[in-house]
Amino acid sequence: MRSHEQAGLWRSCASLDKFKKCTMNDFKTIRFSILDQVGTLTLDNPAKRNALDPAMREEIAQVVTHVRRERDIRALIITGANGHFCSGGDLRNIATVGLDNQGWRNRLQDLHGWLQELLTLDRPVIAAVDGAAAGAGFSLALSADFVLATPRARFCMSFMKVGLVPDCGAFYTLPRIVGVQRAKELMLSARDIEAAEALQLGLAMELHAPEDLLPRAQAMAASFVNASPVAISLVKRTLAGWGGDLSTMLELEANAQALAMGTADHRTAVSRFVNKESALFQWPGKGS
Repeated sequence: MRSHEQAGLWRSCASLDKFKKCTMNDFKTIRFSILDQVGTLTLDNPAKRNALDPAMREEIAQVVTHVRRERDIRALIITGANGHFCSGGDLRNIATVGLDNQGWRNRLQDLHGWLQELLTLDRPVIAAVDGAAAGAGFSLALSADFVLATPRARFCMSFMKVGLVPDCGAFYTLPRIVGVQRAKELMLSARDIEAAEALQLGLAMELHAPEDLLPRAQAMAASFVNASPVAISLVKRTLAGWGGDLSTMLELEANAQALAMGTADHRTAVSRFVNKESALFQWPGKGS
C-alpha cells in the first residue's frame, strides 16, 4: 500500500468513535491495531524471527508517527509474534547492502528519528517480550516504559559477537536501568540473560506465562485510558531529566506539579475522593 493510501486508512480509523476497533492489515512485517484507545504494534516477520530489516523499520516509523499524532491513543503495546520478540538487525541485509561509513551513519540517524519519537512519547509504552530480544531487539524493548516478559524470554546485547557496538538507543537506556558498570558488562560480554535474571536486574518488571503476557499488557495499558494524560506526560518528561542535580530536579518537579494542579483530571479526581467515589484510575493487580 502506498504511503498516502496508508495515511487515508489511518484517517478513516481516526473517525471511529474512541477508536473502538481499527486494524490495518496492509503492512508486510508488522501488525498494528487499535482497540479501546490502546494501540498494539506486533512485529510479525517469521522468516527473519522479527528482525529489524529496512521494511520493518519503515513500518514501525509510520506507526510511531501515527501514534504521536493521534491523541485518542492513550497507550501503546509493542510485542512480537511467532514466539519471538525481535532477533535484532537483519545481518544478511547488513552484509550485502554495501554502504560506506557515511551511509551507515545516515541509516542509523534515520532510525534515530522514529526511535526518539518513541522514547519521548508522552503516553505509556509497554513491551511484552516472549522469546528472544537480541541486539537491536533488546534495545527496542528497553525503549518501553514497562517491560513484561515470559519465563522463556531471553535478552542479549549481541553486538560484540559481530564486531559492532550497541545501537537503537541502548547507550542511553541500558545504563539508566542497570548502572554503567553492569551495562558495560552486558554490552562487552554479549551474554544471554535469562528471564529470571532480567527480572532481578530490572530489565523486566514482571514475568508472566506466555498465555497471560498479552492480557496483562492489555490490562495495564487499559488502566491508563482513565488516567490524566497531562500527569502521564509530565512524569515521563520529568524523569527524562533523571540524573540532573538536586536543584534542577526540584525545579522540574515544581513546574510539573503546578501544571498538573490546573487540569480538569486533577479536579475530578479530588472531587471523587471528597465524595467517597472510587478513583477513575486503577492500576490492575497481577491477577487482573
